[in-house]
Amino acid sequence: MGLNMNPAVPSGRVPAGASDSHQSEQSNSHEFREKFRRFSGATAAVLGSPWAFCFAVVAIIIWVALGPVYHYSDTWQLVINTGTTIVTFLMVFVIQNTQNRDARAIHLKLDELLRGVKGARTKLVDLENCTEEELQHYENEFHQIRKRRADRDRARDIAQREPVASGK
Repeated sequence: MGLNMNPAVPSGRVPAGASDSHQSEQSNSHEFREKFRRFSGATAAVLGSPWAFCFAVVAIIIWVALGPVYHYSDTWQLVINTGTTIVTFLMVFVIQNTQNRDARAIHLKLDELLRGVKGARTKLVDLENCTEEELQHYENEFHQIRKRRADRDRARDIAQREPVASGK
């Protein structure tokens, strides 16, 4: 696939005109990234299932039930705190990976739509690589477009409500 991807950019795409010097690095890490992609996808699917939720509830019930056995000791509390901290820490990376992948796929789909629609401004394809100032400029531009459209619709509605003068 001839796409030039950059994992450091949220969309994964290298800005137009950027150097291709990192391609050899990407080739070396492709296998690792692919394994991690499959792992994170499978992990997100499993841990996002109702069965995983039920397992977590059962684990908490067991932990609570063991409280009196261990006299609600510091060790008893440390077990749940450590376990949840480790799971949460690791899940951050899994979730971020799946979100980055989903975002990249959505960007590519939108790019394809922009390229395929006659009259669409294809310069908007690379918005995720714009500066904050450029994004603000486009946001203001679209705000003005929406405002003009609302004004035009309002004027049309008023014109439709006015009684038509007869020519007699």
